[in-house]
Amino acid sequence: MEEARRRALRRCRVRLVAALRVAPLWAPLEARGVFTRAMVEELQSAGTRREQARQLVIDLETRGKQAFPTFVSILRDTGQGELADLLSEACELPLGQPADVTPVELDVGGETREKSASALERVPVPVQDVSDRLRTPPAAPRGERSSDGRSSRPPLGSPAVLATRLQTPSSTGKGGNSSVLCVVGSAVDSLRRNSDLVYDLKADPCGYCLILNNVNFSRDSELSTRTGSNIDCEKLEKRFKSLHFSVLTRQDLKAQEIVWELRKLARLDHSALDCCLVVILSHGCQTSHIQFPGGIYGTDGKAIPVEKIVNYFNGSHCPSLRGKPKLFFIQACGGEQKDQGFEVESDSPGDEAPRASAEFDATPFQASSGALDEPDAVASLPTPSDILVSYSTFPGFVSWRDRLSGSWYVETLDDVLDRYAHSEDLLNMLLRVAHAVSAKGRYKQIPGCFNFLRKKFFFMHK
Repeated sequence: MEEARRRALRRCRVRLVAALRVAPLWAPLEARGVFTRAMVEELQSAGTRREQARQLVIDLETRGKQAFPTFVSILRDTGQGELADLLSEACELPLGQPADVTPVELDVGGETREKSASALERVPVPVQDVSDRLRTPPAAPRGERSSDGRSSRPPLGSPAVLATRLQTPSSTGKGGNSSVLCVVGSAVDSLRRNSDLVYDLKADPCGYCLILNNVNFSRDSELSTRTGSNIDCEKLEKRFKSLHFSVLTRQDLKAQEIVWELRKLARLDHSALDCCLVVILSHGCQTSHIQFPGGIYGTDGKAIPVEKIVNYFNGSHCPSLRGKPKLFFIQACGGEQKDQGFEVESDSPGDEAPRASAEFDATPFQASSGALDEPDAVASLPTPSDILVSYSTFPGFVSWRDRLSGSWYVETLDDVLDRYAHSEDLLNMLLRVAHAVSAKGRYKQIPGCFNFLRKKFFFMHK
């Protein structure tokens, strides 16, 4: 769907939710191919009329180029011409002749899920050739210096800071230094044992880690080969095995196959395990969402929203993971904008670019400036529990990947886990990752996360 039409739906959402009569819409929406029967039933089960209307307007964005004009036409046919005029005026593009949209059904282990073949729009993935790259290692503890001679500091109050500050050379020979370090170590151990503040990881292995690594894409998908992704995959396999996960790796999966693997993992009995982790290395794209933005592509060019991926593991679909942390790490683009940053007084050089082997996993994901439905939309958001989704880049921007050394995000994440997983919680380490990645190159990238964890998460370390 064109961006102007998406904006029109978002601008008018409050009015539509308040006034839309949904009952007469279901039959023509199904008959004209905007939604399948199963999709209509799912929308009808959303709750009250307002909730059905809200979900209908949100889902329309995912139903392809002709969904908007078809919807406007159906509004007029059902006597809701005022709302049709509202949408037409909000949309700057002329409305073309509606055409049917044929849904494509995906068979998921005995279930049927439907999505439109044109529901998620794709563009060819450009490859940015750049002359050089800058490698900035994650922040070292205070007192250490990076390769360029500059001092870098971890966050105040972290165990690494406390320990480093106390590790000063002692000329007294009285051994005071080691006793103070014992106190710091005891404080960290005490925090780890506090089940009210920290997730309890006692099982070994502590959980499953599924890595989905898409490198080679079909010609029809118009998506480029993700050279360098195997390097990322190998790094993360070794890292999470060392952190006591049972690692499963799958490569070059179509969208349907990705769904099968995710559902297979969600259906396993996790009762004897303490957490679950999913890593996705692929091209990314734009999707409509309520909780988690973005989507990832299968090798056939069909996309799966991140929100659906996460929901396979929520409390209702995966009861044996209730109350346990579910972590998702996604190396994929959220868009094709390239951030050139802005000048600050900083340690990091700003005049270097990624080297010529750098690429990005890009398809558009541009935040709309016309989303004026915030009060109504926010009020309806559910709150997922014990979930963290870490993205390699900010929504709307590219995620850089080096053909020779892998992606900036995974390279930095692996290094930070290697250095700090024994002493720092996950959120603190993700701040380190964001800081280090944001300092790289002429074109900028900053990872971020959606955090719904209820406690601190420390990886198992022995």
